[in-house]
Amino acid sequence: MPLPYKDWNSFSIYFSADYSRVFLKKCYQNLRIENADQKSFENCYPFIHYLEHGKIYYTQAATSPIHIQPILLFYGLVHLVKACILTVAPDYPETTSVLAHGLSTRKRKKQQYSFLEDEVKFQKHGLFPLMAEKLFHMKQLEGDKVKMGDILKYIPELTPLHSQLNGEKTFLTISSSASNFSVPKTVLDHFHMTENRFMDYFHSKSKAPITYHHSHDEKISFEMDLTGIAEPVPLKFNINDNHFSFPLCRGELFSLPELLLHYLLLYNLGMIARYEIDWWSELIKMMPNEDYPFIQSFLDITLRKGPFLIHQFLSNK
Repeated sequence: MPLPYKDWNSFSIYFSADYSRVFLKKCYQNLRIENADQKSFENCYPFIHYLEHGKIYYTQAATSPIHIQPILLFYGLVHLVKACILTVAPDYPETTSVLAHGLSTRKRKKQQYSFLEDEVKFQKHGLFPLMAEKLFHMKQLEGDKVKMGDILKYIPELTPLHSQLNGEKTFLTISSSASNFSVPKTVLDHFHMTENRFMDYFHSKSKAPITYHHSHDEKISFEMDLTGIAEPVPLKFNINDNHFSFPLCRGELFSLPELLLHYLLLYNLGMIARYEIDWWSELIKMMPNEDYPFIQSFLDITLRKGPFLIHQFLSNK
């Protein structure tokens, strides 16, 4: 039985219409949105309902068999994401086009199908591009495809599995104290960079301001201003080991917030669990390759990590 998210009580404060109304009003005022008072009054109950429904989906997923877990987790995440969008876009949904998922995948799977090799494609309209824009100020991603195996390399809690199955190290542990961080200098070997080149690269990919300190013999030290930042991309927080990690894969997903990564994976897994019953059932029963351990491990992680990432976003509003 997978471990459920244990901190739903941290969401309890939002299950008060009075509090949520004040919370949303503050969000709208910070964004200089007109009629903040009226819009916060109109949105406080939809905001609560999105969070409540999301919690129900996640709670049910924790006690459900793996056969239907992806469906419950995907729609649980969708509802939580919609609550976050309401904090920055008071008129959501403005059009019906934003109600689509914002992604597409191959409807019929090929013979010898491999989940790790499967791809999803970004669409112009829908929830995925909307959350990328509204929550993370990211430009249009239309037309790009991403492979499931590549996405899984950016989930820090999967580092041991990648190491055991493929002999691949996907993250380095980062030491941190408040806004001060240090990464082992072995990161330079992975990136084939000098220390100065690495810090320039890090600066260019970071969503937070960085101040570089003089490095020690074995570590590169820096300070990040995390004010108002839920996720200090490209750093990822490992909830299993309770520390930040630095990704070692220099792909297109290097700077993608982890909330988007979970959405991408759950979208495809949800589609498979609904429409590819033969393959999905055979995978669960036969466990023929690496697909199953990665999928099962990710589902266990996202059951706890999804609500964690949402709470981090709301806490930094």
